[in-house]
Amino acid sequence: MVRPSDALPDDIDALKAALLSATAHALQVEADLAIATARASDDQAMIAHQQLQIAKLRHQLYGQRSERSARLLDQLALRFDELESSATADEMAAEQATARTTDVAPFTRRRPARQPFPAHLPRERVVEPAPTTCLCCGSARLHKLGEDIAETLEVIPRSWKVIQHVREKFSCRACEKVSQAPAPFHVIARGWAGPNLLAMVLFEKFGQHQPLNRQAERYARESVPLSLSTLADRVGACCAMLSPLSQRLEAHVLAAGRLHGDDTTVPVLASGKTDTGRCWVYVRDDRPFGGTAAPAAMFYYSRDRGGTHPQAHLANYAGLFQADAYSGYGKLYEANRQPGPILEAACWVHARRPFFALADLAQNAWRVAEGKSPGVISPIALEAVRRIDALFDIERDINGESAERRRAVRQTLSGPLAADLELWMRELRARLSRTNDLARAMDYMLKRWVAFTRFLDDGRICLSNNAAERALRGIALGRKSWLFAGSDRGGQRAAAMYSLIITAKLNDVDPQAWLADVLDRIAEHPASKLDELLPWNWQARQARRDQAA
Repeated sequence: MVRPSDALPDDIDALKAALLSATAHALQVEADLAIATARASDDQAMIAHQQLQIAKLRHQLYGQRSERSARLLDQLALRFDELESSATADEMAAEQATARTTDVAPFTRRRPARQPFPAHLPRERVVEPAPTTCLCCGSARLHKLGEDIAETLEVIPRSWKVIQHVREKFSCRACEKVSQAPAPFHVIARGWAGPNLLAMVLFEKFGQHQPLNRQAERYARESVPLSLSTLADRVGACCAMLSPLSQRLEAHVLAAGRLHGDDTTVPVLASGKTDTGRCWVYVRDDRPFGGTAAPAAMFYYSRDRGGTHPQAHLANYAGLFQADAYSGYGKLYEANRQPGPILEAACWVHARRPFFALADLAQNAWRVAEGKSPGVISPIALEAVRRIDALFDIERDINGESAERRRAVRQTLSGPLAADLELWMRELRARLSRTNDLARAMDYMLKRWVAFTRFLDDGRICLSNNAAERALRGIALGRKSWLFAGSDRGGQRAAAMYSLIITAKLNDVDPQAWLADVLDRIAEHPASKLDELLPWNWQARQARRDQAA
């Protein structure tokens, strides 16, 4: 019988060698396992990246194919974010494991090709000390062949500075009169804040939804203490300075032949509670039918959702109005209305939404995956969604075409589809009870069929009211940050600033840069030329400046 001790070598050197061999084997197994984990994580991250790219390309090519497409893109991006982070961590673990063994080849991830850094960014050259002698023979006779450059993106923390405006005084030896240069212009009388600082505060508050108290905390951490009352005072003064520009913007929006309209809730601070106010938006966007007028958005605030508010907003407007079926708009559509009739154009996205909710296959799959009982998928709702989507498919091909071209295509292709849809819904509606969800969805459309089919005779009309909904999206996001408006006056100021910032974005203008330049010039700018400061005119002026430079 062989005892366990007999299997061990008696020689200390042999014992050490055996121990080293076992340790090396363990390290090799650990490295192999780390590499296998890294490869698996890399594959998952690559698949997630490709899925995200495919989803984005489909969204760009075909537009919003469902109510949940934006949410699904966000979910795919979040999934890719997590998998990419995990894959990088596993790669580093594999590198550390292979560094402890010489028998396992290192693993390098197949990363997606990174785009080069933007050319407009300044470059700072850091030249590493060059060798003074040959690394092979030690000779000092070296000749430069070239250089290798590895670029690293870096950020410089925000810097603050105080600008001292010095006005020297001179006395006249002849008459003893004191001469001095005039005081420099300030955005606000006796103002201490420069236009760039004011623009940053305004854009952070109304464009990035950062309340002033959070801004004050961040500035204090940067060793620049600014009190909340001081910032609030500057915001109020800037809004007053910009009010003439808001009025010119309002005139531009209401001069359109077609408007998008919508509203959303805005919590308003009241005594011991919060009330639910409303923020209304009217968007002018002629780009879908090839119009040349600049897109713009006008916001209004009200304490409630009474129909008197849109009637007051559009008191001097006549033309096409695209909105949902809110009853408060009813008086706008009266035939004898002055100064002229407003024609209702209904939103097919709103009409499609209840059908889609009854035919949401993806949501049903999520319920099953979470262990919940699946919902009932209505084949009638599926067919309704398919028929409505066919109309949107036609619209994607003529988006941006002239109004005449859009009308001609709609008369040829969309008209028969809309007629078949109406006939199909009326036949099915006769068999459904009033309380059926499908019946309510059909009644929403059939009662307003003239408004829904008005797009067939007017190429300016869009099938959806997405332009207004996109303009309100920032407010929906902001509610999570600022929680409520402080007062009715605060709601009105916010509406005015939303109008300016959203309009700048619609015209591909950097809102903060535009606000800084406007605040720097508006007090001395001639009132008769105020339109030059509107975002689209300002952008053209800046382009001419750049070309001249």
